[in-house]
Amino acid sequence: MTGPVIVGVDGGAAGEDALVLGRWAASVLGAPLVVAVVRPAPAALGSGRVDAEWIADRDRAAAAVLEGARAVLSGSPDDAAFRIVASSSAAHGLHDLAEELRAELIVVGSGRAGPRDRLFAGSTADRLLAGSVCPVAVAPSASETPPGAQGRIGVAYVDTPDGRAACEAAARLAVRTGSRIRLTTVVADADAALPFLVGQDAERAFLDTARETYEQALARAAESVAGVTVDWEIRVGDVVDQLAELEDVDVLFCGSRGYGPARRVLLGGVSARLVRRARRPVVVVPRSG
Repeated sequence: MTGPVIVGVDGGAAGEDALVLGRWAASVLGAPLVVAVVRPAPAALGSGRVDAEWIADRDRAAAAVLEGARAVLSGSPDDAAFRIVASSSAAHGLHDLAEELRAELIVVGSGRAGPRDRLFAGSTADRLLAGSVCPVAVAPSASETPPGAQGRIGVAYVDTPDGRAACEAAARLAVRTGSRIRLTTVVADADAALPFLVGQDAERAFLDTARETYEQALARAAESVAGVTVDWEIRVGDVVDQLAELEDVDVLFCGSRGYGPARRVLLGGVSARLVRRARRPVVVVPRSG
């Protein structure tokens, strides 16, 4: 059975963005939808006692958040389950729930400003990327383009295990949605890539060789995807700037960092900055090894 899509909400606008993306993802993946809010776990006051009144207050606050989520999802033909999770942090609680339910995907919002009475401070998206056991999708703030409107799935591609894992995950979604795939590789311009070389001829020869290598890798990756139309492009510039500006894709898949435990998403320099700035939803895929 396909694991669920888990949407983390906190009562703010970012949670609404995540609900829209999560409902679409669950629909196209044929997966159950689970909406979760994480409240602080009780801390002992001493001698094993906890503040029962404080716990009840946090439960009421969490229940109010879920009621707001139900209102956002009202009219949806898909059934959703709603869960309150007690944990030391929102990210930790969503991690635990994903492991318990063998989740297909976790979806959160990217908004920095949360509600005044939010249950946890800080960025849940950043912390989730530091160790999730399944792909993590981050919904951009107040996007005016509904999920699925572009008919194209983007992949930030590099010829590494992480890049190939991102391509495979994107292909699974593209097959279900009938979308095209675009592979994008971003390379630094000559000034940034070759500060140690003197002379335009040397720089041009090096970049031509590098570009040929990238083109071959992209062509191989495109040929490896069956049943889906794939094209590719090479962009020149800052990798985050170039990827963040992509607007003609429904979602952008990228790999996690190339080291650390298998099946864990690790917070990479590109993915960490990209989820804060991207115009379209970003899905960070864990290593498959």
